[in-house]
Amino acid sequence: MSDALLTVAPQRWALLAYARLRSLWQRWFLWLLLAVLVSVLLVTVVWLAGRHEVEQVQAALDRDTSDAVSDLRSGFQRNAQSLRATQAPGVDRAQWSEVAAALLREHREWLRLEWRDAALRPQQAVNTPYRMRILDEESRGAEQSDVTLACAAARKLGAPAYSPSHYVPIAGGGGIEVMELCVPIDAGGYLVASYSLRDALIELVGPTLTRGQEVAFTEADGTRLVALGTSRRTGTRVFTSQQLIDLPGTALMLRVDGWRAAPDLFPNMLTALVTAISIALVSVLVLLARDTRRRLRAERDLADALAFRKAMEDSVITGLRARDLQGRITYVNPAFCEMVGFSPEELMADNADAPYWPTELAHEYQQRQARRLAGGMPPREGFESVFMRKDGTRFPVLIFEAPLINAHKVQTGWMSAFIDVSEQRRIEELSRASQERLQASARLATVGEMASLLSHELTQPLAAIASYASGSLNLLGPHAKGDQGEVAMAVRRIAEQADRAGQVIRSVHDFVRRRDRTREAVAPQALIDAVLPLVRLQARKLGVIIEVVLEDRLPAAMCDRTLVEQVLLNLARNAMQAMDGPDNVGSRVLRLRVARANAVGAAVQEDGRRWLEFSVADLGSGISEEVAERLFTPFFTTRADGMGLGLSLCRTVVEQHGGALVFEPNKPRGTVFRFTLPAAG
Repeated sequence: MSDALLTVAPQRWALLAYARLRSLWQRWFLWLLLAVLVSVLLVTVVWLAGRHEVEQVQAALDRDTSDAVSDLRSGFQRNAQSLRATQAPGVDRAQWSEVAAALLREHREWLRLEWRDAALRPQQAVNTPYRMRILDEESRGAEQSDVTLACAAARKLGAPAYSPSHYVPIAGGGGIEVMELCVPIDAGGYLVASYSLRDALIELVGPTLTRGQEVAFTEADGTRLVALGTSRRTGTRVFTSQQLIDLPGTALMLRVDGWRAAPDLFPNMLTALVTAISIALVSVLVLLARDTRRRLRAERDLADALAFRKAMEDSVITGLRARDLQGRITYVNPAFCEMVGFSPEELMADNADAPYWPTELAHEYQQRQARRLAGGMPPREGFESVFMRKDGTRFPVLIFEAPLINAHKVQTGWMSAFIDVSEQRRIEELSRASQERLQASARLATVGEMASLLSHELTQPLAAIASYASGSLNLLGPHAKGDQGEVAMAVRRIAEQADRAGQVIRSVHDFVRRRDRTREAVAPQALIDAVLPLVRLQARKLGVIIEVVLEDRLPAAMCDRTLVEQVLLNLARNAMQAMDGPDNVGSRVLRLRVARANAVGAAVQEDGRRWLEFSVADLGSGISEEVAERLFTPFFTTRADGMGLGLSLCRTVVEQHGGALVFEPNKPRGTVFRFTLPAAG
């Protein structure tokens, strides 16, 4: 045992020491990484500051260069206009020399002004008074290439044009760069001005530009022509900006070189400021590290608590909803979303009405919400309401509400719990329907017993009535005439109805006992004729007109004659009772119709049998939707003296024959009952 402990202890201490060293190494690594990041930050800031200064100096130099180019262009344009003005109306050739001399005194950048004819031969020439004569007469002939190029460009453009610069040597050594300006005149010929590029820089460029920079004219390839300004000092940095001076006939580049000592005071101050901020940042990071550990621990505990609460809320089947004091929904759980079929985004939209409120109840719910927001307390036992799913279906809910109180004991809204009681209501409805079916079955059993008892008790009186009627007929004799003949006819009708009553009682007894009845082929006319006397008797009392329509050559119906006659009689009586009202006076028509089923669009059985369709139509007030849903339910009736068994027994009789009993609205008013019977053969 001790040997085992001695063996395990060193391994455990080694693991602990390794863990501590690893933690210490990770700390030093983090500090080193932080120091490197701060150093990189300082270097980056200093570099950015220097670059910012360089960009500012370069931008200022670019602006100065752009201003100088603008001044040069404006000066060249003014000079061309001044030269053209020497040809103003009223100035002759003798006066031109005086005008040209005056212009040369005003423009030191010009070396010589010439008036040449159309062949470029000099006519008059005036030299500047500020220089010794540089351009001699022999070199200023018509064949001079620079003047020829300038005037050709001017003639082509119809405006002043310039020649490329050319070098003119000076006696005693050296020389100057000269550029020719040619201005076409209306009278024919040209005015030519010779520019000194150096003097053009002195006269046309602002003197402030040349104090701290070097300004030069260069060609497009960079060859320097002339330069002015200060030379570069040792330990300075060169900043260069150049722009194109696009003149008609030629192009010059203006180059400006600036000198600047680097670094300036601005990046040093920024470096010191960033260093101080970095030291403060490191101190703050140390303090934040401790606070971050405490905050992470608190956030981890809070996240665990929130995850536990979220899992608990998602697991319940009760819908939860939170509202603020303005009635806006601020929270719903998945059970509530699944209950109403809306997403959380749709439910928490800023709408006046909740999307799950039924349209017809929205005003009532708004009033209830206003009372709740005004401080009204809901009942602790909850209350029932009706909600609407996204597909439009309604369902009942049980609602429990309670105020939401924050940590400062202030109410911030309302919390509601919802229970979908539609399944409970369905079970209750099924239980109620089951109870009703049990009660109906009990009543049917009672009716069956009553029918059996009545059939047993009424058989003997009906037999006695038939016997007395037969005896009376025997006493009257077969050849009774006059009043005795009418009495014999009435007694014969009594015997027939007594026999019919006996058949009806036996049919009902067999129907209740579920006995098979013998079916026979009966003509539709015979079925109608059998019930017409009883129907006419009631129709005469109610003022109903009876119409009978039979299709030609109808086949016989295979049926239980007595039961089918009772179906027709029951439907006819119901139709006449439906028209027994003040609104149907003058429009009481009962229509009995028999036709082939396939002739009116009814479906033919798959076995190929033929069917007959019997219809009974009235012009009553029709059947409402509420009554239509329970019309064939046993013991359901709309009459105070009815039992509610007539239509139920009629449908049962028709279905036992293989047919179907249906009803539909009659046009223009009333109801039509139709049933089908199989045809014989």
